Amino acid sequence: MSPPPTQKRMAMTAGVVVAVVLGMAGLAAAAVPLYDAFCKLTGYGGTTQEASAAPSQILDRRIRVRFDSNIAPDLPVAFAPQQISESLRIGETGLAFYTVRNLSDEPVVARATYNVTPHVAGQYFAKLECFCFQDRLLAPGEEAELPVVFFVDPEIVNDPDTAEIGTLTLSYTFFRSTNAAADTAG
Repeated sequence: MSPPPTQKRMAMTAGVVVAVVLGMAGLAAAAVPLYDAFCKLTGYGGTTQEASAAPSQILDRRIRVRFDSNIAPDLPVAFAPQQISESLRIGETGLAFYTVRNLSDEPVVARATYNVTPHVAGQYFAKLECFCFQDRLLAPGEEAELPVVFFVDPEIVNDPDTAEIGTLTLSYTFFRSTNAAADTAG
Protein backbone atom coordinates (compact mmCIF):
# COMPACT_ATOMS: atom_id res chain seq x y z
CA MET A 1 0.00 0.00 0.00
CA SER A 2 1.39 3.41 -0.99
CA PRO A 3 1.66 6.23 1.51
CA PRO A 4 -1.10 8.89 1.42
CA PRO A 5 -0.30 11.91 -0.78
CA THR A 6 1.16 14.86 0.99
CA GLN A 7 -0.38 18.28 0.81
CA LYS A 8 2.68 19.50 -1.10
CA ARG A 9 2.26 16.79 -3.79
CA MET A 10 -1.47 17.53 -4.11
CA ALA A 11 -0.78 21.27 -4.50
CA MET A 12 1.86 20.58 -7.15
CA THR A 13 -0.52 18.29 -9.06
CA ALA A 14 -3.28 20.89 -8.89
CA GLY A 15 -0.84 23.55 -10.13
CA VAL A 16 0.21 21.40 -13.09
CA VAL A 17 -3.43 20.69 -13.99
CA VAL A 18 -4.33 24.41 -13.82
CA ALA A 19 -1.27 25.30 -15.97
CA VAL A 20 -2.22 22.67 -18.57
CA VAL A 21 -5.83 23.89 -18.69
CA LEU A 22 -4.74 27.54 -19.04
CA GLY A 23 -2.20 26.59 -21.72
CA MET A 24 -4.85 24.70 -23.70
CA ALA A 25 -7.28 27.62 -23.40
CA GLY A 26 -4.57 29.99 -24.65
CA LEU A 27 -3.81 27.74 -27.62
CA ALA A 28 -7.50 27.45 -28.43
CA ALA A 29 -7.90 31.24 -28.35
CA ALA A 30 -4.86 31.70 -30.61
CA ALA A 31 -5.84 28.97 -33.09
CA VAL A 32 -8.16 31.07 -35.28
CA PRO A 33 -5.83 34.09 -35.69
CA LEU A 34 -2.86 31.79 -36.29
CA TYR A 35 -4.81 29.78 -38.88
CA ASP A 36 -5.98 32.98 -40.61
CA ALA A 37 -2.40 34.28 -40.72
CA PHE A 38 -1.19 30.93 -42.12
CA CYS A 39 -3.88 30.95 -44.83
CA LYS A 40 -3.15 34.56 -45.83
CA LEU A 41 0.58 33.88 -45.99
CA THR A 42 0.39 30.64 -47.98
CA GLY A 43 -2.91 30.91 -49.88
CA TYR A 44 -3.99 27.66 -48.21
CA GLY A 45 -7.64 26.76 -48.77
CA GLY A 46 -8.00 29.22 -51.64
CA THR A 47 -7.29 32.25 -49.48
CA THR A 48 -6.41 35.12 -51.77
CA GLN A 49 -3.72 37.70 -51.18
CA GLU A 50 -4.16 41.41 -50.57
CA ALA A 51 -1.97 43.73 -52.59
CA SER A 52 -1.27 47.45 -52.54
CA ALA A 53 -0.25 47.68 -56.20
CA ALA A 54 -0.66 45.71 -59.41
CA PRO A 55 2.38 43.88 -60.77
CA SER A 56 4.62 45.67 -63.25
CA GLN A 57 4.70 42.63 -65.52
CA ILE A 58 1.70 41.67 -67.67
CA LEU A 59 2.00 38.40 -69.58
CA ASP A 60 0.50 37.66 -72.99
CA ARG A 61 -1.14 34.55 -71.58
CA ARG A 62 -4.79 34.95 -70.63
CA ILE A 63 -6.68 33.43 -67.74
CA ARG A 64 -10.44 33.27 -67.19
CA VAL A 65 -11.79 34.33 -63.81
CA ARG A 66 -15.29 33.04 -63.04
CA PHE A 67 -17.46 34.76 -60.43
CA ASP A 68 -19.68 32.85 -58.02
CA SER A 69 -22.02 33.92 -55.21
CA ASN A 70 -23.66 32.15 -52.30
CA ILE A 71 -26.00 33.24 -49.52
CA ALA A 72 -26.34 31.81 -46.04
CA PRO A 73 -29.82 30.27 -45.55
CA ASP A 74 -30.83 32.73 -42.80
CA LEU A 75 -29.96 35.87 -44.78
CA PRO A 76 -32.86 37.56 -46.64
CA VAL A 77 -30.81 39.05 -49.48
CA ALA A 78 -30.30 38.56 -53.19
CA PHE A 79 -26.60 38.45 -54.06
CA ALA A 80 -25.06 37.82 -57.47
CA PRO A 81 -22.14 38.79 -59.71
CA GLN A 82 -22.99 41.22 -62.50
CA GLN A 83 -20.88 39.15 -64.92
CA ILE A 84 -20.30 35.41 -65.15
CA SER A 85 -16.62 35.61 -65.98
CA GLU A 86 -13.84 37.82 -67.24
CA SER A 87 -10.84 36.96 -69.37
CA LEU A 88 -7.72 38.97 -68.67
CA ARG A 89 -4.02 38.73 -69.22
CA ILE A 90 -2.05 37.40 -66.27
CA GLY A 91 -0.83 40.43 -64.29
CA GLU A 92 -3.53 42.72 -65.71
CA THR A 93 -5.90 44.41 -63.27
CA GLY A 94 -9.52 43.26 -63.42
CA LEU A 95 -12.70 44.86 -62.09
CA ALA A 96 -15.86 42.95 -61.25
CA PHE A 97 -19.09 43.97 -59.54
CA TYR A 98 -21.47 42.03 -57.34
CA THR A 99 -24.96 43.26 -56.47
CA VAL A 100 -26.61 42.71 -53.10
CA ARG A 101 -30.21 43.62 -52.24
CA ASN A 102 -32.04 43.36 -48.93
CA LEU A 103 -35.28 41.44 -49.58
CA SER A 104 -36.73 42.00 -46.11
CA ASP A 105 -38.60 44.87 -44.50
CA GLU A 106 -35.98 45.16 -41.74
CA PRO A 107 -32.35 46.34 -41.76
CA VAL A 108 -29.82 43.56 -42.30
CA VAL A 109 -26.14 43.55 -41.34
CA ALA A 110 -24.18 41.14 -43.51
CA ARG A 111 -20.58 40.23 -44.25
CA ALA A 112 -19.00 38.47 -47.22
CA THR A 113 -16.20 35.91 -47.16
CA TYR A 114 -14.43 34.53 -50.21
CA ASN A 115 -12.18 31.86 -51.58
CA VAL A 116 -10.57 30.91 -54.88
CA THR A 117 -10.61 27.53 -56.59
CA PRO A 118 -8.58 25.64 -57.42
CA HIS A 119 -7.28 26.21 -53.90
CA VAL A 120 -3.64 25.86 -54.92
CA ALA A 121 -4.01 29.05 -57.00
CA GLY A 122 -5.31 31.18 -54.12
CA GLN A 123 -1.87 32.50 -53.31
CA TYR A 124 -1.60 33.99 -56.83
CA PHE A 125 -4.98 35.74 -56.82
CA ALA A 126 -4.56 39.21 -55.31
CA LYS A 127 -7.19 41.80 -54.45
CA LEU A 128 -6.50 45.54 -54.58
CA GLU A 129 -10.01 46.44 -53.40
CA CYS A 130 -12.67 44.18 -51.90
CA PHE A 131 -15.96 44.35 -50.02
CA CYS A 132 -15.13 41.20 -48.08
CA PHE A 133 -14.87 40.91 -44.29
CA GLN A 134 -16.59 44.26 -43.78
CA ASP A 135 -19.99 44.53 -42.16
CA ARG A 136 -22.52 46.10 -44.49
CA LEU A 137 -25.76 47.55 -43.20
CA LEU A 138 -28.54 47.24 -45.77
CA ALA A 139 -31.77 49.14 -45.18
CA PRO A 140 -35.06 47.42 -46.11
CA GLY A 141 -35.11 47.01 -49.91
CA GLU A 142 -31.67 48.65 -50.31
CA GLU A 143 -29.49 47.53 -53.20
CA ALA A 144 -25.72 48.08 -53.45
CA GLU A 145 -23.04 47.48 -56.08
CA LEU A 146 -19.93 45.94 -54.59
CA PRO A 147 -16.67 46.22 -56.55
CA VAL A 148 -13.67 43.92 -56.41
CA VAL A 149 -10.39 44.97 -58.08
CA PHE A 150 -7.97 42.11 -58.58
CA PHE A 151 -5.15 40.56 -60.59
CA VAL A 152 -3.54 37.17 -61.05
CA ASP A 153 0.13 37.30 -60.09
CA PRO A 154 2.44 36.40 -63.00
CA GLU A 155 4.27 34.01 -60.66
CA ILE A 156 1.39 31.58 -61.20
CA VAL A 157 3.09 30.39 -64.41
CA ASN A 158 6.34 29.54 -62.58
CA ASP A 159 4.73 27.17 -60.07
CA PRO A 160 4.51 23.61 -61.42
CA ASP A 161 1.26 23.10 -59.48
CA THR A 162 -0.46 26.09 -61.11
CA ALA A 163 1.35 26.66 -64.41
CA GLU A 164 -1.37 24.98 -66.50
CA ILE A 165 -4.41 26.54 -64.81
CA GLY A 166 -6.58 28.35 -67.33
CA THR A 167 -9.62 29.18 -65.17
CA LEU A 168 -10.01 30.39 -61.59
CA THR A 169 -13.26 30.83 -59.67
CA LEU A 170 -13.68 33.67 -57.18
CA SER A 171 -16.50 32.70 -54.86
CA TYR A 172 -18.15 34.96 -52.28
CA THR A 173 -20.62 33.95 -49.59
CA PHE A 174 -22.74 36.48 -47.71
CA PHE A 175 -23.55 35.70 -44.06
CA ARG A 176 -25.54 37.51 -41.41
CA SER A 177 -23.00 39.41 -39.32
CA THR A 178 -22.53 38.28 -35.75
CA ASN A 179 -21.01 41.64 -34.79
CA ALA A 180 -23.47 43.06 -32.26
CA ALA A 181 -21.95 46.55 -32.52
CA ALA A 182 -22.74 46.66 -36.23
CA ASP A 183 -26.34 45.61 -35.58
CA THR A 184 -26.90 48.69 -33.43
CA ALA A 185 -24.91 51.09 -35.64
CA GLY A 186 -27.78 51.66 -38.05
